[in-house]
Formats: sequence, structure tokens, C-alpha cells
Amino acid sequence: MHQVSVDLADRSYSVLVAEGILSQAGSLILQAGLSGKAAIISDSNVAPIYATALQDALNVAGITSTVHEFPAGEASKSLNVANQLCSSLAAAGHDRKSFVIALGGGVVGDLAGFVASMFYRGIPFVQIPTTIVSLVDSSVGGKTGVNIPEGKNLVGAFHQPRLVLVDPHILRSLHPREYYEGFAEAIKHAAIRDADMLDDLAALDPESRDVPAALIARNIAIKARVVEADEYETLGIRALLNFGHTIGHGIEASLPYGEMLHGEAISLGMRAALFLSLSHSALSQAEANRILDLLGKFHLPLVLSPQITTQTIMDKLSRDKKFASGQIRFVLLDRAGSAHVSSAVQPSDLIQAIEHLRSPRC
Repeated sequence: MHQVSVDLADRSYSVLVAEGILSQAGSLILQAGLSGKAAIISDSNVAPIYATALQDALNVAGITSTVHEFPAGEASKSLNVANQLCSSLAAAGHDRKSFVIALGGGVVGDLAGFVASMFYRGIPFVQIPTTIVSLVDSSVGGKTGVNIPEGKNLVGAFHQPRLVLVDPHILRSLHPREYYEGFAEAIKHAAIRDADMLDDLAALDPESRDVPAALIARNIAIKARVVEADEYETLGIRALLNFGHTIGHGIEASLPYGEMLHGEAISLGMRAALFLSLSHSALSQAEANRILDLLGKFHLPLVLSPQITTQTIMDKLSRDKKFASGQIRFVLLDRAGSAHVSSAVQPSDLIQAIEHLRSPRC
């Protein structure tokens, strides 16, 4: 079993990575100091596959649980669904002694964590991520929230999990598109903090579902160290995790929720960020190509659909949380494995980068 510690004083927790760890969930949750009744929050894709197995593992440890399912998809990441889930928990007899288990991908983790942050003014929660995006990124760090019409993740709270359990075996049940999109976040981690990991990712067979637990733990450790240094994103360090996300979120928000997967949008955002890193930082074309090749290897998009207008993306960007007092805070690469936050990128540069995405990659 691989263990990554997230050291946040009294909010510290462990991320445990091992094949078959789902069957040990009950005993591991007890070891983490949790007790009481569990509310398993999952979506209509994941719950039918894994909820019963999780309940069985909890029962063995003497933990009573209820399952609260919502329709799968980004559209469910809303205040309305969060409200419905809170009502469902109350109706099932949950109280401040209960805890939530988020069983699913990024949408489930964000939504379930947000519900946990609000219910009885905050109860503990456990993350059991089931997609690569949630395994290597969103399950760690404590960012929870929902979308509103004005933008993605604009309503939420910092609420750290008490435990994260990662079972690589679960990846075998993913739809290919969901499997591939998750590698955008893994490639992002390598690009900003661990250039050698680009080679490790390049060595993987994209058609195989055998992702080494050690590689997953290495990704999680990158996220953990950044979160430890800047938990509430006030020092500019955690903002490095937004590489590819400024324009990527703008693209994602320009389409109906769920039409483009998060990792697909971030792939396009990274191509735009690499373009700007060539002109506004010290990144070489060879290193940019190295990252672009890897995105292509995992079947991630690199060309923007003509149906998405540049003005629409710019309108969405203006509402993005990554803009501080109207100033653009854009993450650029100096080289593979080294990133910084720049205030030198102007709106005209963003427009140029978006237009660059319309051209085929040379």
C-alpha cells in the first residue's frame, strides 16, 4: 500500500493507494478515527457498480450506511442537487455524528464534499475517487463546490477530507473517453513540478488500464505538497495547479455542462498555455512539443471546435476565479517541471492563444 500524507496541522489526512483497497474501506475508515453512520453519495453511473461492495465493506466493520444517488453529469453539480442531497441525508436520519463518503469522480467529490461542508454546519467526509482526474487531482486539497450559470465552481467551501482511498483497479471500468481525459491532470502535474514523470507517462500504454499505484501516488504527492504550502490559495503557490485551466475552464464553460469533459478542455488550455509560455517565458519549442506529444498520445484534443467563439470564451474568462481584481494571473512554464504565475499576459494575448488553438498542430 502506498501512503501519501497531506500535512495540514489539525486537518491532516492520509491518501492510501492500493489495488483492492475498496474491500478494506470500513476498517481503514475506523482507523482514521471516524465513527457513526455513513452517507454514501454517488452518481447514477458509479453507484450501481460499486455502492453495494462499499456497503459490504462498511458492514464488516460495523458501520451502518445509506446510499444517496444523483444523476451523473456536470449538470448535477448545482445548488439545487446539493439541496436535494442535504434533504435526503436528513430524511435518512443523518446528523452531526454522521460522515459522508464521496464515491465517484470529480463531480461526485466536489458535490459530496460541499454537502458535507454544509450539513449540520459541517461533518467529516471521505473521498473514494473512481476516475483518473479525481484520483490524481480533485480528491486531494479540500476544494468543494458547485457551478452556477455565471461560472464553474463559483460557490463552494474549503473542506478537507479525513481520508482518501484510491483503488487503481476501479480504472478498468471507465469508459475510454473518461479514462483518457484524466491524464490531462497527470500531464499537468509533470509539466509544473516533475519533468521526469513526463517520461514515465510516455512509457504507459494508453490502451492498457494498468496504471502503477506508485505513479498515482507520485501524482498525488505533487498535489499534496502544493496544497500544504498554500491551502487557501493566498500565496500564489497553489495557483500553479491552474496550468492550462484559465483558458481551459473558459472553453469548458462555453459549452453545455458535460459536453466537453474537464480533461479535454484542460488539454486545449495547456496547448494555449504552452503557446504563451513560448512568447512570455523561457520555454523551448522542444519542451512544448514534448508535452503536446504526450497529450496526443492519450487521445486528448488539441484543436478547438469552430462552434466555440473566441468572444464566448473571453466572456467566460472574465468571471473566472483566477482573475484577481480584474488582473489576469496566468500560469506559464519556464521549462518542463518548472512553472510560475505571471501578470504579464494581457487580454490580447489570451485572444491570440485561443485563435492559435484553431490551427492544426504542426
